[in-house]
Amino acid sequence: MNKKRTSASTPKADVPYDTKKKASVLSFWEGATPHRGVAELRAKRGRPVKAEDERKEQIALRLDADVLAWYRGLGAGWQTRMNAVLKAYRDATV
Repeated sequence: MNKKRTSASTPKADVPYDTKKKASVLSFWEGATPHRGVAELRAKRGRPVKAEDERKEQIALRLDADVLAWYRGLGAGWQTRMNAVLKAYRDATV
């Protein structure tokens, strides 16, 4: 017969307070941020929703490897810079 698997209890060394003393538990958790539930925490996650005219559209774009390597070599924000170059070209040709 197989033994039922159970999760191991937390070792005492991992708990920074005495779990048997209520005052110790309360003093440890008094600095914690209270919340009303999971829905409240989920509402704060992610970036704020942008207006429809400010949203970007995800597409598949085929580029030459050397062009892509150059933009990526510029570091973080390379996609934003590429977008700015395309906008500048659009504005210059119109």
